[in-house]
Amino acid sequence: MPAHTDNEIVIDAPFDLVWDMTNDIENWPQLFSEYASVEIRDREGDRTTFRLTMHPDEQGRVWSWVSERTADRVARKVDAHRVETGPFAFMRIHWEYEETPAGTRMRWVQDFSMKPEAPVDDAGMEEMINRNSRTQLALIRDRIEQAAGERRPAGVLSE
Repeated sequence: MPAHTDNEIVIDAPFDLVWDMTNDIENWPQLFSEYASVEIRDREGDRTTFRLTMHPDEQGRVWSWVSERTADRVARKVDAHRVETGPFAFMRIHWEYEETPAGTRMRWVQDFSMKPEAPVDDAGMEEMINRNSRTQLALIRDRIEQAAGERRPAGVLSE
């Protein structure tokens, strides 16, 4: 049975801004703290294949992989998977967006399994992904809410 994580956050910003900022893959190094660079490999319609490279970890290792994601703005969802799986047997990520009275709820669901030779097992990676997802979601929320505040006309407050 694959490992599974499910994390979400509400961002006090309109859906269009949340969607645009979180799906602007080229700017992920400015949105996420963990990514050093992104290289778009191929783009066809709503499907993008790209390489992500992380900042060095505590041991100085640099992790990099190729992913493919398909965005569906109308359905307010994105489905992605790693093409180069690295230590994962497989990795699938599902993003969903929902407008709420408090803003836009963004949810990340990840299903994966680690290869037997990976440096961590499924349970260990699940714990790491949950911890990191909470950190990244809060950072993304803060950055999008800051951008939303900068776009509001003077004197207009969020409800």
